[in-house]
Amino acid sequence: MLAPGLMISACGLLLLGMNNKYSLVVNRIRLLNEEKRKVFHQEKIDENDSSRISNIELQISHLIERISLVRNAVFSYSLAVALFIVSSVLIGLTINKYATAFDWLIVAFFYAGMLAVFVGVVFAAIEVWKGYRIVKIEISEVYKPID
Repeated sequence: MLAPGLMISACGLLLLGMNNKYSLVVNRIRLLNEEKRKVFHQEKIDENDSSRISNIELQISHLIERISLVRNAVFSYSLAVALFIVSSVLIGLTINKYATAFDWLIVAFFYAGMLAVFVGVVFAAIEVWKGYRIVKIEISEVYKPID
């Protein structure tokens, strides 16, 4: 009876972190687009500007992949919360009605919720991996070897 309630709280924390990450990635995409617009509005675009534009476009394409992974993680965590809520409601119904016929259903909803949490964690882990790759792209432009 306690486990679904604890998992709802745990998923709430995971959702809070993922929503924060979602906001950060969206903000980063907006900043990169703004920088790209500023470069395009210049009268003359030199080789460095052209290189920066291609770097920005590469980063944005990777950030769009990241935002879809964050979305999938948020969806998985939200689905898990819904499944844990159903499990909790079924526990309450069986306690009040002394009906043990729904025991298998309670366990099934709980395990489905745990599976949804696991899927969300997988999406979050992939997103972290891709986030590291984007940082490497940004740093590669700053630390180019000087001839």
